[in-house]
Amino acid sequence: MQAPLAERMRPATLDDYIGQTHLVGPGSILRRMIEQQRVSSFILWGPPGVGKTTLARIIANTTASPFYTLSAVHAGVKDVREVLERCKADSRSMFSSGRPILFIDEIHRFSKSQQDSLLGAVESGVVTLIGATTENPSFEVIRPLLSRAQVYTLRPLDAGEMQVLLDRTVATDEVLGRMDVRIEGTDALFRFAGGDARKLLNILDLLEQSTPAGQPLVISDAVVTERLQENPSAYDKGGEMHYDIISAFIKSIRGSDPDAAVYWLARMVAGGEDPEFIARRLVIVAAEDIGLANPNALLLANATFDVIRKIGWPEGRIPLAECAVYLAASPKSNSAYMAINSALAQVEKSGDLPVPLHLRNAPTSLMKEMGYGADYKYAHNYPGHFVRQQFMPDMLVGTRFWHPADNSAETRMDDLQKARWGNGGDGK
Repeated sequence: MQAPLAERMRPATLDDYIGQTHLVGPGSILRRMIEQQRVSSFILWGPPGVGKTTLARIIANTTASPFYTLSAVHAGVKDVREVLERCKADSRSMFSSGRPILFIDEIHRFSKSQQDSLLGAVESGVVTLIGATTENPSFEVIRPLLSRAQVYTLRPLDAGEMQVLLDRTVATDEVLGRMDVRIEGTDALFRFAGGDARKLLNILDLLEQSTPAGQPLVISDAVVTERLQENPSAYDKGGEMHYDIISAFIKSIRGSDPDAAVYWLARMVAGGEDPEFIARRLVIVAAEDIGLANPNALLLANATFDVIRKIGWPEGRIPLAECAVYLAASPKSNSAYMAINSALAQVEKSGDLPVPLHLRNAPTSLMKEMGYGADYKYAHNYPGHFVRQQFMPDMLVGTRFWHPADNSAETRMDDLQKARWGNGGDGK
């Protein structure tokens, strides 16, 4: 069976690699690592189709080090431990020419315990870790692992780089090279590809397969648009379309368009998407984008997730649609999401600030003698169940992380806070 075009055109060397010149161009950090075969642990972060897995394969092809791969979608803690044991054996072997390299695709899907199982081997130098992720590592990768692996950001291909890829593919591919290819316009092709090399090649694959034998393969804006519209079932729950559809679904909810949300939901249902994946995203969007403007949204989303686990397809489409419409029609606020991100940035900046003595627990007499818990005011002993006192570390007194959004629910909350603390207030 003939391999897909994207696989046929996958580069095997850095010289054939297109894009990411800030990382693999002449004199760049990753090129020096690969050419010198002195690879240190790093994580590649970028959207689908920009060359993360390809870079790992190039390293595998050019390095003299033992090379292992794991997919976070399928691997468990046991699989990780087995690979690490083989890496330990390789690192002790007199025949090994370098530190073993472990490539983990979609590392953001690893649980905390799975990531913890990697930590010791990375820290002790038993293995060099290369991770690939489409999600922000700051939120998806545990901090101890991040501190031991540099993060490199990959960018979508620009129009010039996509043109290079198109020209090279037409000139060198074993199938397209035998056809009469006529390039009459590339705007639609590049627009649909969206900087994703794999998507561009998949579109070319579709054009080639839908061109009758003996006829020229025409690449034009009209042809590309027509062929893609004729193939709405091109949803690939394991590939880039998976990310595009869920992105459109979430953005439709965030943008308060219930009709669009239901349409993209229908695309996922028709494409056989995992219903728990959809329900999980609804829980996230309820907290991130509706949040305190309508706290009931999170309750409904969580209930939907529970129902989906019980009933699955096909009936699961009904509670999913109910939840999607409710979330899209709800008032919106991301104030809680922004608050935790702001607080995390402060923690990263200021480190582990000491807890004020009056807020510390005092389970022993020695701790009480040291002042733990002294002068703490129990809120319920005061009128309105509130009393002013300091809850922030000394260094952060007066710092605000939560800023209420402009909606009735948060306006009421903010008014109550102002009544308690004033505009900032003592101890805030």
